[in-house]
Amino acid sequence: MLKLSLLTAGAGVATSQQIFGAGALVGDLCTSGEVSLAEDDPGSHDFNLSLFADPLPIIPVAEPINFPLDPPIDPARHQRYSEFLPQKTYIQVLREFDHQYHSGIPFATRVWGFNGNVPGQTFHARYGEPVLIRRYNELPADHVGFALPSITIHLHNLHHASESDGMPWDWVEPGYFWDYHHVNAPAGGDPLQKQTTQWYHDHRMDFTATNVYMGLTGFYLLFDNQDTGNENDTSPNAFRLPSGKYDVPMILHDISLGADGQLYLSQDTNGFLGRYYTVNRKITPFLEVEPRKYRFRFLNGGPSRFYELGLRSDQLFKVIANDGNLLPKPVTAETIKLSVAQRFDVIVDFSQYQPGASIVLENLMEQIRGEGPTGRQFPKGEGDPVMEFKVVPLTGPDNSRIPSKLRALPKINLSEVKKERLFKFDYFGGMWTVNGLGFDMDRMDAYIEQGSAEIWTIRNGGTRWEHPVHIHFEEFQILEFNGKPLKENDVNNSRKDVLTLGPGDEVKLFFHFRDFLGCHVMHCHNVVHEDHTMMIHWHIEPPKHGPALGEIIEPRPVMRLGTPPAGF
Repeated sequence: MLKLSLLTAGAGVATSQQIFGAGALVGDLCTSGEVSLAEDDPGSHDFNLSLFADPLPIIPVAEPINFPLDPPIDPARHQRYSEFLPQKTYIQVLREFDHQYHSGIPFATRVWGFNGNVPGQTFHARYGEPVLIRRYNELPADHVGFALPSITIHLHNLHHASESDGMPWDWVEPGYFWDYHHVNAPAGGDPLQKQTTQWYHDHRMDFTATNVYMGLTGFYLLFDNQDTGNENDTSPNAFRLPSGKYDVPMILHDISLGADGQLYLSQDTNGFLGRYYTVNRKITPFLEVEPRKYRFRFLNGGPSRFYELGLRSDQLFKVIANDGNLLPKPVTAETIKLSVAQRFDVIVDFSQYQPGASIVLENLMEQIRGEGPTGRQFPKGEGDPVMEFKVVPLTGPDNSRIPSKLRALPKINLSEVKKERLFKFDYFGGMWTVNGLGFDMDRMDAYIEQGSAEIWTIRNGGTRWEHPVHIHFEEFQILEFNGKPLKENDVNNSRKDVLTLGPGDEVKLFFHFRDFLGCHVMHCHNVVHEDHTMMIHWHIEPPKHGPALGEIIEPRPVMRLGTPPAGF
């Protein structure tokens, strides 16, 4: 069960510089009268569950098909299709099925997933190897409940065309499908723009929070000639990071269940906090680990909770990637802080432990409201248990390494900047707004020239809430945080796609718009805020001088009628 302490009078929400910058705020907790917010909600049932009762689900890897699609792919629906012909093709079918969140719950829970998996299968993709994923919506059209069986799957934040990005309005109804073409090429052809840990999730306009909560998430991992996915790789360029069963993707969600064992979601538009932590959709599981190095890919899947993860031991994290982008060099950290949709890849070395040892992963960040953390930390060893690592005997040599250098940052050339823009995230008139407006599909908020660079200033106009701001399409780099540059060893001194914006924060970002044309969006990734209009959309137009890459596909592609092939 989550431990949520009462605030002392007058306590507020800390800035993200305090929470997510170097040196997080540490405060004394009010330990008297501890309550759980979920306990005050009559819809959330306490099953009195044991900790660490079930093993962590290891997500299966997606397998490509070896037969042609029927109906065939329509190249006219995809920008630059002939330049990036798919080398592998996948099928995913979205269905409703039963899932056991914990062995102590006497009921199965109805969830939504991909090919019978929740989370969905993990894709292992490689740069230089384009893929196509066909997704059939076989969810029940007569579904009754808080979610909507109308879906659009966003691959966050892969560099690809608008029509394959899972735009909120490109939805697919039951009985239809959509083809997603992922070129698996770095932005601008720059190898320094390669990515690693990405994920996919539903992005249906007005229903992202509910559909993700029902189970529509999964990992998409990218490998290349350095991050090869093989710790035994003898190539001089290979990083030899922990691989195979020692490379473990883990997605965090917090949930509540009703007395009937079904998912419960309150209607609080500030955000939702669940009663139970889950990892890979299992409540407080355990993972058996050998005394050697592991690569853990942590992802905060939401909907609204923030995390500060640490180990109840003297063990430190070696942080190697932020938001799916390798850092210039590993950063040693006692804890890692994850706002919604943020990812951190870390290496943990268990070689100091003997078989039988137990190490608990805990959340030290206090949060009592869906709108954001309080800024207080639980003392080490007194945080909320998230999962357990149980040390078992070593089964073979550890040939993995922690490189001293990883991937350099692309150089920032301010002479490329064509325009500067300001976006203010706030709350007004009962709506979550950007520049005073709620999202309007018929209003274009910015037109941007392809090939240009821009500086965007993102400001939080509120005094109480956090906004994890996600910008689709290309990664950004932070120029200034509240008027100051980041320190060299700051984990946020990296390429990113999620910006944690605390009360009163103002952050200046630099990024490009290359390779494709069309619409993309920016929104708060507290998906409850997103669903309540905290989003804008912008359009990449052809360059004023020189040829364009890609084309604006008109009319915009729509869902296609079809049923899955036999065996799916």
